[in-house]
Amino acid sequence: MLLKNPTYNPMPEGATAGMVKTSDGLDLRYARWKATKSPCHGTVLVLHGRSEYIERTYETVSDLQKRGFEVISFDWRGQGGSTRILEDKRRGYIDDFNQYTIDLETIINNIALPDCKAPYYILAHSTGSLISLLSAPKLSNVIRRMVLAAPFLGLGKQPIAAPLVKILAGTLCMFGLGEIYLAGNSNSGETQDFEGNIHSSDPDRFERNKKFLKDYPELTIGGPTAAWVYASCRTMEEVNDIDFCKKINIPTLLISAGNDRIVSNRAIESFGRKLRSGKTLTINGANHELLQERDIFREQLLAAFDSFVPGSGS
Repeated sequence: MLLKNPTYNPMPEGATAGMVKTSDGLDLRYARWKATKSPCHGTVLVLHGRSEYIERTYETVSDLQKRGFEVISFDWRGQGGSTRILEDKRRGYIDDFNQYTIDLETIINNIALPDCKAPYYILAHSTGSLISLLSAPKLSNVIRRMVLAAPFLGLGKQPIAAPLVKILAGTLCMFGLGEIYLAGNSNSGETQDFEGNIHSSDPDRFERNKKFLKDYPELTIGGPTAAWVYASCRTMEEVNDIDFCKKINIPTLLISAGNDRIVSNRAIESFGRKLRSGKTLTINGANHELLQERDIFREQLLAAFDSFVPGSGS
């Protein structure tokens, strides 16, 4: 499947795109790029967050190509151009986050290992970061290092306390209401104003993403369903357990956004202290969407990546 290529969000040169089938029969849309600088230092898997899609990674893909990396990006099941789970394709739904680990393993085994240059690294954001950590015990022999931006390890500021969110979501699922929206609705952000948003302080990138949503609404989804929220809460509990942390041997850099109101920075700091091979960094003043933030914040993230990932050239 060819990726969209509007002039305001140009596709990086040299893309190869297609679909790959998971072991449980779903189609995942993926894209990969060759490095534009020699020598090639390996391959970076760019893992985006909930409701995102490959096209939102274009700028980051270009940054990594210029650093001498091949790049892979793909859409998680239930979003982007991958198989949607529900008949109402706007609803963000999942039964269990281990289904996402199947997606990641599918891309690694079918795209990265046979077609892309080793070693392999992960650069992930938010939900993509949580999935990376959940998958990490199985990936120690494949992934050399992980850089996880704004990892979804705890809920940020919410109208109700985090433990009550899990209870509410779980109760709705128990009564067969897992498909209802627990937050938001089918509106995916096409009408959201820049003023007052908690995602990015960069007006240009915000408007670029908003315009793309309007032009290609079929790639996005609405708010999370009760089932998705309940699954995410269970996964955060699992990953935060000290015994699970001991199973993570991949050197990992956790990067917090100082003004994040979507995920909990306190949870990120606590998790970092549990890791055997983990470091934490806070980019003060930044909002949640670190890869969609102003240059002053975004460049700090890229500089941290350069310092942590061998061969990035800085």
